[in-house]
Amino acid sequence: MNETALIAEINRLRQKKNAVILAHYYQEKAIQEIADFVGDSLELSKKAATTDADIIVFAGVHFMAETAKILNPDKKVLLPDFNAGCSLADGCDPDDFQKLKDQYPDHTVVTYINCSARIKALSDIVCTSSNAKKIIASIPIDQKIIFAPDKNLGKYLIQETNRDLVLWDGSCVVHEAFSLNKLIDLYNQYPGAKIVAHPESEDHILKVAHYIGSTSGIINFIKEDPGTVYIVATEVGILHQLSRDVPDKTIIAAPSLQENSCSCSECAYMKVNTLEKLFRCLQNEYPEIKISDTLRTEALKPIHRMLTLS
Repeated sequence: MNETALIAEINRLRQKKNAVILAHYYQEKAIQEIADFVGDSLELSKKAATTDADIIVFAGVHFMAETAKILNPDKKVLLPDFNAGCSLADGCDPDDFQKLKDQYPDHTVVTYINCSARIKALSDIVCTSSNAKKIIASIPIDQKIIFAPDKNLGKYLIQETNRDLVLWDGSCVVHEAFSLNKLIDLYNQYPGAKIVAHPESEDHILKVAHYIGSTSGIINFIKEDPGTVYIVATEVGILHQLSRDVPDKTIIAAPSLQENSCSCSECAYMKVNTLEKLFRCLQNEYPEIKISDTLRTEALKPIHRMLTLS
């Protein structure tokens, strides 16, 4: 089935089944184009919490679809490819995380939304890169904090909030793939450019950035800033939205350590979703995300605290 036919079938099925398609900015262009809503983790969480659709097709990664299910226990939540994982979520084992918690029983546990439902259930409050500083600031200054699973975001928050955080040793393979040397060489080619970076990036990348923010924060900064050339250090999928929002500006993907054709940083997990798989999952209503009531109830508490503050 060609792309035109796939799009027609997806449109027919979502109307017939009262389905909504949510997509992350890191999805391929075709999926972003057909989605009812495209956003970052915080925006998608809010959208999932308020949708009146019977079926949620979550074009993202597994933890995002889990979050949608936690917020919508009575709705069917589908993920185009069940293998769409996340290095951050996969690298934080719940049993090992419980051991860390046991070492610091008097600490409040703040977890980045890029984690499994089981980790959320072990947390006091969840955050995203959009609201992490606000969440940390909401906790009394004398209260000790564990932050997981992203150590790079954690280090950034330590600098930004002047708080001591106990960090889990986890990271995002996409945001640790940027080459500082290549970035400097690229900047020398565009000396008037502004470097913008996601806070999951390593410290040496953040130190040279003119702006640091979430995916939506980066998009809004570039839209509102008077500059004309930007080097973007986050997953390359963001460039599609930027090409639509600011067609008159030059947007360049920050170079990665890898020697590949585009020399940019792509999330292999995000890219396992395809238009064909989106159609098949909507047609067959599978793969479906399922979570036990007990786990869902525990994981919902820290998400609700985040949404209340956000």
